[in-house]
Amino acid sequence: MTNLLATFGPNLEFGKNLASLTSYRTGGKARYFLSATSADEVARGIQAARRLGIPSYVIGGGSNLLVSDAGYDGLIIKVDVSGMRLADPTTIECGAGEDLMALVDFATQNELAGLEFAAGIWGSVGGAIYGNAGAYGGEIGTILRSAIVVSPEGVVKEVGRDYCRFAYRDSYLKVTHEVVVTASFGLSKGDKIAIESRVKEVLASREQKHPNELTAGCFFKNIPDPKEPHGKLPAGRLLEQVGVKELSVGGAKVYEKHANIIVNTGSATSQDIRKLADIMKQRVKDRFGIELQEEVQQLGTF
Repeated sequence: MTNLLATFGPNLEFGKNLASLTSYRTGGKARYFLSATSADEVARGIQAARRLGIPSYVIGGGSNLLVSDAGYDGLIIKVDVSGMRLADPTTIECGAGEDLMALVDFATQNELAGLEFAAGIWGSVGGAIYGNAGAYGGEIGTILRSAIVVSPEGVVKEVGRDYCRFAYRDSYLKVTHEVVVTASFGLSKGDKIAIESRVKEVLASREQKHPNELTAGCFFKNIPDPKEPHGKLPAGRLLEQVGVKELSVGGAKVYEKHANIIVNTGSATSQDIRKLADIMKQRVKDRFGIELQEEVQQLGTF
C-alpha cells in the first residue's frame, strides 16, 4: 500500500464502491482504485500493480460489466481519458473514456456520417472498441482507423484497425488484454439533417425495445447464422421461445419487452443476476442445444 501511495499519491482511493460505476448498480468494493486520465497514468497503474504483485483490472464506462458482490481484492484502473477533436475533415480523435453517445453527437454536429448505428448504446468509447459494439447492421470496428493501447505489461503503442481483428462483439484486444486509451475514427461527410434523422430513428427504436432501468443491455451474444438478417440469430428469440420473460431471481428479472435483457428492479445483487442468467442459458441449451455466450463481462468471484 505504501508503494502504491508513493506512486499515485492522493489519486489512489481505497474501498471504492464499484456498484456506482456500473449500469447494474450492483457489486462490492475495490481494495484500490485509480482514475487514469492519460495513457501514461494507465501504464503506470498497470506497471505498479505488476511490480507489487497486486491483481489489477481496467474498466471503462461499466455499462457491460457485472461485478461480484464480494468486490475486487486488487487495483481497479478506470480509463477516464477524455477529449474529442477533428484531426482532419473526416477523422475524429477521441479519448477512450468519453461516452459513446457523446461521440455520436460530436459526429452529428460536424456533419459526419457512419456512427448513427451507435446512438443509444451505453458505455465508453474504449469499451465499445474492446467489444466491437454494434447495432442495426453497424459495428464500431468498421470505422476505427487507429488506437493507442496499453499492454498488460504497461507498454503504450499505436495499432491499426487490422491489428484488432474485429469479429462479432469481439476483438483481438480480448486476447491480448490491451486497453484502449485513445482512438481515431474515419467517417464520411453527410447531410446533417439526414444524420440527425437517422440518429433519432435509432434512438426511438431502442426506446421501444430497451428499458429505462438498471441494466447492461443484452446479456448474451446473438448467434452467427448466415440465413438471418445481418447474419445473426437473435439470442432473444430463443430465450423468448423457452419462456424466460416470466423469470426472476431476487431483485433481478427478465425485461418483459426483451427476453435477452436482465434488469435490476432496485434490490438485486450481482449473484441474483448471475443465477438468473444461468437459468436462462440452461433453458436454451436444453431446448435447442445451443450454448449462449455472455456479452456482459464478469469481474470477481461468483
